[in-house]
Amino acid sequence: MTNNDVLRRLRYALNLPDGLTLKLFLLGGKEATATELEGWLKKDEEPGYVACRDEALTAFLDGFVILRRGPRPGAPDTPPPPERLTNNLILKKLRVALAWKEEDVTAAVVAGGMTVSKNELTALFRKAGQKNFKPCGDQLLRAFLTGMVGKVNPAENPSR
Repeated sequence: MTNNDVLRRLRYALNLPDGLTLKLFLLGGKEATATELEGWLKKDEEPGYVACRDEALTAFLDGFVILRRGPRPGAPDTPPPPERLTNNLILKKLRVALAWKEEDVTAAVVAGGMTVSKNELTALFRKAGQKNFKPCGDQLLRAFLTGMVGKVNPAENPSR
């Protein structure tokens, strides 16, 4: 999945208007314009499409975590240098932002049309390089993002 696909699916699943989406980028340490957002939300074949870089999607996800959970106590004012964004990291940041437990993540994946065992799920959240680490495939991330629609509690969603 491309970063643009992830951003589009998250925006749909969370029902985020442009203003709140731009605020999430800002909270995550990246100032984005409405024009940039418009380019990122277009599909590959549409005119005006702009590839969403890892730094931008990381800022969006970090902003979502900050909006939902608050800033990390003792965190520096400047964000750390961006790390390589992987499907595992996207899944982890979303789980943290939503304060979901294993059962919630599993339910979202199942609602998205896939199954995942408890062992597979814990392997996805391990650090790369650990013995039981398993990379998250595009299909699993897509199922999770699809299953998120309707699973996010509207009372907790600040955009509704």
